[in-house]
Amino acid sequence: MSAALPEFDFVKTAACRDPKATNVPGIVALRDSVRPDIVITYTAAEWADLTAAIKGGEYDLSA
Repeated sequence: MSAALPEFDFVKTAACRDPKATNVPGIVALRDSVRPDIVITYTAAEWADLTAAIKGGEYDLSA
């Protein structure tokens, strides 16, 4: 049995620059507005690792 996810308050990308946009501390939750039933969650550390890898070109598909 999986644990129930908390209820997230999602905001549009531009609003994410506002640090008050999160309602679940320590969790970064992403979803596609076309498929809102699918939610991907990251811890703050996982999110930092992912964004560093993206900025470092680890996921550059044009290479």
